[in-house]
Parts: sequence; C-alpha cells; structure tokens
Amino acid sequence: MPVFRELFNQARAQIREIDAAGAEEVLGSALFLDVREPDEYEQGAIPGSVHIPRGNLELQVEGRVPDRSVPIVVYCAGGVRSAFAAKTLAELGYEDVTSLAGGFNGWKDAGRPWAVPRALSADQRNRYQRHLLLPEVGEAGQQKLLDAKVLLLGAGGLGSPAALYLAAAGVGTLGVVDMDVVDASNLQRQVLHNMDRIGLRKVDSARQTLEALNPDVRVVTYDTRLGADNVLDVISGYDVVVDGTDNFPTRYLLNDAALLARVPVVHGSIFRFEGQVTVFAPYDGPCYRCFVPEPPPPELAPSCSEAGVLGVLPGIIGSLQAMEAIKILLGLGDTLAGRLLAYDALEATFRTFRMQRDPACPACGPDAGELVIAEYDQFCMPHPKEAPALA
Repeated sequence: MPVFRELFNQARAQIREIDAAGAEEVLGSALFLDVREPDEYEQGAIPGSVHIPRGNLELQVEGRVPDRSVPIVVYCAGGVRSAFAAKTLAELGYEDVTSLAGGFNGWKDAGRPWAVPRALSADQRNRYQRHLLLPEVGEAGQQKLLDAKVLLLGAGGLGSPAALYLAAAGVGTLGVVDMDVVDASNLQRQVLHNMDRIGLRKVDSARQTLEALNPDVRVVTYDTRLGADNVLDVISGYDVVVDGTDNFPTRYLLNDAALLARVPVVHGSIFRFEGQVTVFAPYDGPCYRCFVPEPPPPELAPSCSEAGVLGVLPGIIGSLQAMEAIKILLGLGDTLAGRLLAYDALEATFRTFRMQRDPACPACGPDAGELVIAEYDQFCMPHPKEAPALA
C-alpha cells in the first residue's frame, strides 16, 4: 500500500506547479482557487480568490467555476492539498491548472499581496447554511444579499410573504411603505401582523415581525402615502422594488419613477382566485405602461375589498415576487422580465405569456418625451380607499 509521501509525489508528477513570483504575474488574469479550510481562509487570502475547501471541491467546483478552460492557480497553506486538488481538477476536465508551490504561507512570507477577506460570522454560517450549500449562492452570494436593499410597497397581502421570505433570506435592508393600520379583516391574508397588533401602524407591526425573524435585517419604514412629491426620494438607493399595491394611480406613478431611477420593479397582482407576477426591468423589457397602456374603468377593476380574495393566494404570489427579487439581486436564472406568469388557483395551473416593449410607449419608447412625475388619481378614478390601497 502506498504511503502518503508516495501519493503526494505521484500527484506532483502529474501536475504543474508555479512559484510565487510566477503566480503574481498572472494575478488578475488567472482564477486563484483557495482550497484551505474556512478558518484558515478567514485569517487571510490572496485578493480575489474563490474559496472552496478541499473536502467540498468535487461537489462545488463545477457550479462555482463552470468554465473548464479558464487558467486556475490553486493554493493551500503549504502546497500539499493544492497538489491533490490540482490533480482532481485535471481529472474533472479543467485544462489549465497549476498548484502554487509553497502555498499561501510562502506567498505571504515573500511580502506578496494578501488581505483578510470579508467573512460571515459563525451565527450567520449556521443561519444561512442551506444557502451556502448552493454553488449558485455560496458565501459571496449571501454577502450580496446582506448588502442588498429592497423596497416593499405595502405591508399587506403581497408585501407580507415577500417581506418574510426576503428577511429570512438575509436581505440586509428592507424598506416598507404603508400608511394604514392593522385591522382584524387584514389577518386573513396579511401574515406580517397578528391580533395583538390591531390598531398599530402597519409599518411598525412589520418592523417588529421582521426584526424578530432575522436580526441581520435593518427595516426602514415609510408611514406615508406614496406620491409625486416623494416617490423618487423613497425609491432612491434601493436595488429592487417589490410592488404590492392594487391601484392604478400608484402603479403608474411607480413605473415612471422606476424608469427615471432605473430600478427594477417586481410586480404582483391578485384577484379572487387568480394572480400575476412579472418584472419591469427599465429599458431592458416592457414597462407597466407597455403592459397596461390605459387603466380600465373602476367597475372593471374592483379592489380586493369589493371582489374578495382567497387568503392563501397573495401568499403564493408574494412568495414568487420574493423569488424574483432574489434572482435579480444575485443575477440568477431568467427573471420574468418580458414575461407574465399567471396563476389560476382553481385550476392549479401556471401560464406564461410573452410581453414586448411598446415602441409607442409614452414612458419607455424610443420617442418618449421627458418623463414628468405626476399624480394620476384624476385619470384613473380610484376607489375611495385606494390611495394607495394594498392587497
């Protein structure tokens, strides 16, 4: 049976090694792969390195480094684990892999550049463990979420599940816009609130729930009506807006402001047993005015308080909105930009419809004039309680 030294020598004979000077020459052009344990990595690493512990290499590398032709410099503490890792990478089909002779210790002792990487705390690693197992998310993705800012328009039926799942996922800043108070009739669907909160401002109730769910999350509240005088200030600085309104004046107002600020909007709507979700990505897909050029008469668009809604439906649609927001923040998959996802609860069916930008759109079309933020109540004739009314 071969001993460790023999296995190590066999591995070195099958790989290429590079010294610290040669590795520094390709720093910035090659991918540096750190295969040390998390506690070693947290004490210092070569800037820009991708960290995959040696024990997880075979499981995670294809998701984290999908391009097998990219030049890779793999390193550990002293050059032993990296030799075995380089051999494994070659066996997995990676074409240009070298092992850093002397490892990180030799690199650091030679005075070459290194830094202490930003790392999750032990409590965060435990909390977000299931995210960290996903190669598409990992620690870098989780840190993106912790740095992200999402604005929720409404702490109602759609905003409640969206806020809960975004907070649970670790989105670092959640803004909540709502000017209403908790009512007993809300509790059938607005799961941010409870009986003890009846009469409390919804934004305050939302903050209590979200901060209790995840102490990593900072909740910013806006106990105000969203209008032309404040919409740009409110959405400024946010990465994504999750729209939980159910009236046309606010949707048009938000659309125009989001186009000016170039902030993507995850739109959701519900009616009785049906729901819809889409993403309005400014100038990369249709906007809300492309989708609904003119509001229908009020009698053809009753609010939930008039037409009713099955309480679980906004939970489904709001959760889909949270999923789209996370995809946008992490750059994952294909968002619903340019597509409308329609859900029929009674038929238990999902249908997807393509949507195109309207070349004649007065807001995002090529010949559109200068966008002016204005109130639309007089044009849309909303119901008396819709300014803004929330699902």
